[in-house]
Amino acid sequence: MKETIKSWILALLVCGSLVESYYLIYRLPGSDSAVMSEKLYVKTDNMGPEEKVENLLYPDKMIIHMGEDKHTLFYPGSTFYDLIMNRLKGRGFESFQRRSVQDFDWDKIRSENSGIELSFGAGIPVTLLQRVMQLAPDSLFQGESIDRIWIYNIKNDSKAHAVFFSTRGDIVYEAAKADLTVQDVQQHVDFGMNWTPYTAVNGDYYVPEEKISLVEVEIPSGMYTIEQMQNNLFFDAGSTRYIPEKDGSKIYTDSKRSLQVDQEQNWMSYSDPAALPAGESTPAKDALEAVDFVNKHGGWNGTYRLASTEEGNQERTVSFQQYYGSYPIMSKPKLQYGVINLELQQGTVSSYERSLMYTEEGKAVKQVVELPGGDELRAKLAQFSEASPVKDLTPAYVASVNGEKLKLLPVWRVTLRDGTFLTLN
Repeated sequence: MKETIKSWILALLVCGSLVESYYLIYRLPGSDSAVMSEKLYVKTDNMGPEEKVENLLYPDKMIIHMGEDKHTLFYPGSTFYDLIMNRLKGRGFESFQRRSVQDFDWDKIRSENSGIELSFGAGIPVTLLQRVMQLAPDSLFQGESIDRIWIYNIKNDSKAHAVFFSTRGDIVYEAAKADLTVQDVQQHVDFGMNWTPYTAVNGDYYVPEEKISLVEVEIPSGMYTIEQMQNNLFFDAGSTRYIPEKDGSKIYTDSKRSLQVDQEQNWMSYSDPAALPAGESTPAKDALEAVDFVNKHGGWNGTYRLASTEEGNQERTVSFQQYYGSYPIMSKPKLQYGVINLELQQGTVSSYERSLMYTEEGKAVKQVVELPGGDELRAKLAQFSEASPVKDLTPAYVASVNGEKLKLLPVWRVTLRDGTFLTLN
């Protein structure tokens, strides 16, 4: 009997020791690194949902050419923009022929022929464009990046034409086979017949002949905490140490990676200079890697568009532009907001920057305001063009903080040929 009791007591002691060891190893603060590898990293405190790269690839504007030098513009999220894009995604383009951009009279095509022009801003790699359009490129075309697609009809020609513009500026690729009829293109063009008329200026940008309406928005906002970002970015947040900076920003590091937080601008910069290279680097692969990184380290707190994949000396910067409704959000000098930037070296993310602000869209207060058009707008643009010619004009929002609220003010964003951005409202 005594031996049985001793056996039970011994068994209980062993079980208690195992339970205590479990809590010591797995539950003490700072001990996670003992059992977590990078592959087993668990996401916490997400700033938003994950996103598919296909949902980040779309034109920043759609220009409808109606012949007789009549034009109008549709922007992302508007009814006709979405309708036309959804139809184009289902059509095939193949047998691409490489030609010089000077082989075409673009001023004549723009003014005389009906067509649809899709603008992709700084450009999108063809291998990514294939994810949202049915393209059958050859090896030469597949290595390009495209900043415009122009689909148009020519009078007395029985087939529709589709031309893809290389970001290099001197080369275009014309699809000898396009799964679009002349009637298809004309039907899409007809959607713009009763819309706001725009006038082309030097073939560079378009001025609306009427005022355009946007909503001015004020949204309750907050800021993600430093602790939340540490949990998102460090494999063992408990092992980080704080390094004060003279400019008021805060830096946290685990000796390999660093997180710098500027609380005045609600902005974070994460750096991982020791990240191991993944191998081959291309604009498309880096963009995919950047999307995957954001999915795993915060998510998407709103609507974004792939804005650029800019190559530097030893790195590539991938930028995502945030939108409110149909239009991009611009930062102010004292408030960085509306973009996510990542730097990649040899296919691996080495730097990650974004705003720490979040908003409560369901509590937004909106009012309709108007931006100038016609001669009033042209007169203001003439003042800007004295310094440098205007290259692009688009409605946008400027972000500002008013107490615990984020305010989005509608403006015209003016891009000059020297790369300068200006605003007017």
